[in-house]
Amino acid sequence: MDNERLGKYEIRGILGKGAMGTVYDGYDALIDRRVAIKTIPLPDPSDAEAQEELARFRREAQAAGRLTHPNIVAVYDYGEDGKVAYIVMEYAPGTELKKVLDKGDRLPPAEAVRIMQGVLAGLQFSHERGVVHRDIKPGNIILSTDGTVKIADFGIARIESSNMTQAGTVMGTPSYMSPEQFMGQTVDARTDIYSAGVMLYQLLTGERPFEGGMSAIMHKALNTEPPRPSDLSVTAPPALDAVVARAMAKRPEARFDSAASFAAAITAAMAGGGRVADPLAGDDATMISQRSAPPPPRPAAALGVGAAPAGQSVAPGAKSKMPLFAGVAVVALAVAGAGGYFALSGGKPTVPVTPTVQAPHAVVAPVSPPAPVAATTAAVAPAAAPEQAEAAPIAPPKATPPVEQTASIAASPSLIRDAVSASLRNVACGFTRTTEEAGKVLVTGVLSRAVEATTLNFIRTSLPAGVSPDAYTLRLNTFDGPYCGVVDLLRGAATQPMGLALRDNASVLRKDDLIIPQIAMPDFPAWLTVDYFSSDGGVAHLHPTSSAANRQEAADAHITLGDSAKERWQVDVPFGTDMIVAIASSAPLFQGPRPDNDTGAAYLTALDHALREAARNNTRLAANIILLKTTPR
Repeated sequence: MDNERLGKYEIRGILGKGAMGTVYDGYDALIDRRVAIKTIPLPDPSDAEAQEELARFRREAQAAGRLTHPNIVAVYDYGEDGKVAYIVMEYAPGTELKKVLDKGDRLPPAEAVRIMQGVLAGLQFSHERGVVHRDIKPGNIILSTDGTVKIADFGIARIESSNMTQAGTVMGTPSYMSPEQFMGQTVDARTDIYSAGVMLYQLLTGERPFEGGMSAIMHKALNTEPPRPSDLSVTAPPALDAVVARAMAKRPEARFDSAASFAAAITAAMAGGGRVADPLAGDDATMISQRSAPPPPRPAAALGVGAAPAGQSVAPGAKSKMPLFAGVAVVALAVAGAGGYFALSGGKPTVPVTPTVQAPHAVVAPVSPPAPVAATTAAVAPAAAPEQAEAAPIAPPKATPPVEQTASIAASPSLIRDAVSASLRNVACGFTRTTEEAGKVLVTGVLSRAVEATTLNFIRTSLPAGVSPDAYTLRLNTFDGPYCGVVDLLRGAATQPMGLALRDNASVLRKDDLIIPQIAMPDFPAWLTVDYFSSDGGVAHLHPTSSAANRQEAADAHITLGDSAKERWQVDVPFGTDMIVAIASSAPLFQGPRPDNDTGAAYLTALDHALREAARNNTRLAANIILLKTTPR
């Protein structure tokens, strides 16, 4: 190889170096394409070990060369020139997932899910074409700068038609190797399922399930079960415990039968409506949302505000529409035509936006009318945060009656309250509070309709003996919208009460109605953050804004937003069940107001980071969530 060319390719720089060779920044002038060129030295014919490395290198080109998929680094060419062998690959700027994990920053669950969906989509495509990767690990996953997840390095892949690397050969990276790999057995697609399960475990917990030297890891992989992800991390969605356990089952036949079914189980778990067979619990299907600890599937999600389409003018003074593309608790889908824009009046321009779609995704369920919003009295008395007993009572419903069930008991209200509160910790995608009212236990809050039945069952089975029909009341406002991400984030972080309601305790707003949130601050001085999430998956930041900078509010202060000449929000199309979230913190969550064109991934990731920092700094947090229905006039 000369200093400037390798075969027909121009060499423009070095992208990286490793123990085995160098990756160059190349250029194919014939088709005007930038490429990455991976090289290794050609070995001496007498060096058996080096010859095996060359065979693996050629096999990588052969395996990946037959795979053209958005989630796989494409291979264009293979050659040997002088002293090196080279593979010409797709140039995919980005970073290895391993480098991200090595920094010690745990990814939000929604981002972990997004990454896994990309990996599993690539694996499904690979497996359908007879290629088993056999070395799925964070070091072989590229996070491209455009957000695409790509599988790289098929160097030890097994191709169905190949007679290389058969039974008796142990290859792979120990921490991610399947039991059959350790035993030198012939592997199939299910070994990649196992390795992907290990990687999901690490993404959720920040730790690999088995650590130690080669022999220690092998013993554990063959004989022991790791702790459940939600037992190690309070942010790991309990709904994924059974999914991880099945992917990492000791016996290949007990795992998911394909990468696609693995991906579908993740989606169903995060949506709260799936069932998956747990290999640790026999053959019966286990409800995957019934483990403890609140998750924040932070997701992958598309939240954002866009600009007017190219070539479209916006008349000054026209009523503006703030587009909302909200985060979903899985890998989110912003569905065109579903959910709600709402308008900002006051002379701002109209800004129509087309929702962004990412793949693969969970489909957002159609929006149903919400149960009425928890409302406060005229002074907006503070309502308790989850698991608090001092909240103000909830006003009677104004619209469709909420989910309601009663029972009574011979035990004390405090005993019932504690039992109910403990049971609610087992259910994801709910923000609830348990209080006592007139000698009875009252449970209020918001809850995904997907986990409604599970929640009722958990409460019933948690109660002590001697329950009578009127000892507790459940008044839970249910939703079908894409809100699990933010709901579970706050459920796991906020521990203090605060009040939140719309003016006049409204729970239904019609087109052009003003959106006027009223907030009762907690019993400590705090900074306020208020966000509006819409059923189409959108978000808008109501406070702070560029025209209403954040400041520390006094303890127990009462604040009204949206009734000034500078800040007025009106309901506009499309309509559905929307959500308003208020957070009070003893130190600012963010350095300044979030941008108007915030994206879902950016906002939920930033919120997750902010809440983690708040926990590390012992920042006091209070929060409340209300639902509202928006309709045509």
